[in-house]
Amino acid sequence: MNFKSLTMMTIGAVVLSASVSAKELRLSHQWSTKDVRHKFAQIVADHVASANVDLSIKIFPSKSLFKPKEQYKPLTRGQLDMTVFPLSYAGGQQPAYNLTLMPGLVKNHDHAARLNYSPFMKEIQKIMASDDVMVLVHGYLAGGFAGKDKCITGPDDVKGLQTRAAGKAFETMLVGAGASIASMPSSAIYNAMQTGVLQAANTSSSSFVSYRIYEQVKCYTPAGKTALWFMYQPLLMNKTVFDKLNKNQQKALMDGAKKAEAYYLAEAKKEDQASVNTFKKNGVEIKEMSSDEFKAWQAIAKETSYKKFVSGYKDGQRLLDLALSVK
Repeated sequence: MNFKSLTMMTIGAVVLSASVSAKELRLSHQWSTKDVRHKFAQIVADHVASANVDLSIKIFPSKSLFKPKEQYKPLTRGQLDMTVFPLSYAGGQQPAYNLTLMPGLVKNHDHAARLNYSPFMKEIQKIMASDDVMVLVHGYLAGGFAGKDKCITGPDDVKGLQTRAAGKAFETMLVGAGASIASMPSSAIYNAMQTGVLQAANTSSSSFVSYRIYEQVKCYTPAGKTALWFMYQPLLMNKTVFDKLNKNQQKALMDGAKKAEAYYLAEAKKEDQASVNTFKKNGVEIKEMSSDEFKAWQAIAKETSYKKFVSGYKDGQRLLDLALSVK
């Protein structure tokens, strides 16, 4: 074997080694590429690509890889590497996750940010770890209420109204306040209000705008200084997949996640304000929830949603107390 052949073999071995060490991660989510949840995932992907650590992230948006509520199990099994996922979707597998969509546990975005790094969230992450799952990017999105004929700020405002709520815990609380519940996806709110099926609705700030609910309501109660509806929607990763990456790849992921988390928090606040601007522009009255009204809702939640959660889950009271202790 001559020197030239030996050199070519060596170069080929180096190229082969590099290609073997390069890894592509698959990230799935249910939203369009215009959604903030796609955009913050893209920040992580872009940062990892620019770090030049033989790692890339391929994003599958718009439920193109898995159905929205069917992403957690593939993640736990290593069939999916990463997902942006409303954690309460997996509340059937892990009851503790239902606390991440529970009325009155989060007051505003800054409170949510504190909750993300609290003993409560550490306990949630321990449960995730038992499923071989870890958090890369924390984040909550907020929502509010809209009334077809009047403002919905306190519990008395929903008495006797046919109402749509985002999440079972919210339905339970609203029934406790005297409302009747019409369960439907947020995409059906517009038509239900137009036809008189609904008089009030609760959903996310972005859904209120994207589904043009402002065309059907008289008053909008946004997520302002005090809000009732917050949903934890983090970027999750299979823990074994992360652990098998080299140190440079792990660092690139974590550095990208840090940038994405700051962006996510800022954009979540902007989405709330953008919804207010859109409703105002369309002539809808804006009325924020007061701290006293928040406390009144929370009092009802304690007797309804919280009680139901605790009765069905042996560790529920401890986790609920941890969440409520975050000020």
